[in-house]
Amino acid sequence: MTDVNPIASLFPGQVMQLRLMVLLAYVLLAVGLVAPVITLEKFVLIENTFSVISGIYQLLLEERWFLFVIIGGFSVLLPVLKLYVLHRLLGRHCRNAERLRHYLHWMHLYGKWSMLDVFIVAVLVVAVKLGAVAQVEMRYGLYAFAASVLLTMFITARVVVLADRVESAAGVETRRQG
Repeated sequence: MTDVNPIASLFPGQVMQLRLMVLLAYVLLAVGLVAPVITLEKFVLIENTFSVISGIYQLLLEERWFLFVIIGGFSVLLPVLKLYVLHRLLGRHCRNAERLRHYLHWMHLYGKWSMLDVFIVAVLVVAVKLGAVAQVEMRYGLYAFAASVLLTMFITARVVVLADRVESAAGVETRRQG
């Protein structure tokens, strides 16, 4: 038994736009994870380019389990889960709207814990500490990753507004019937 998603039924145009934005955020996230994020050039002879995925893989190879779990969880798993939940929230049908509303509330509250700020600070620290020894160049993967995180935050905020409007409309309808 499926219920019609009230957000999708009341705001079909906005939901379609948001669904396209979720798709764009998925693409940007994928690019941001596999594309080069930084290039380190040491002593003009040695050049290393890293992506988020290659950096996480390197942590795994070096058996730095704590960093592997933290960075992998917050930079890969959490953004993918956020986009999945947003995709489900904006779908035409949902089996458990209350649970999805709970997830949306959680995402809105804890979305600020995305690793974008920590990631940028880490890159800046590397750039400052290696300034005398190596040159650090930011690559397009960093911008794609940042755009995905910012777009996800925007979509989440819009879905919260639409969900609040649905609840307000339901409250008005309940008062009319009562």
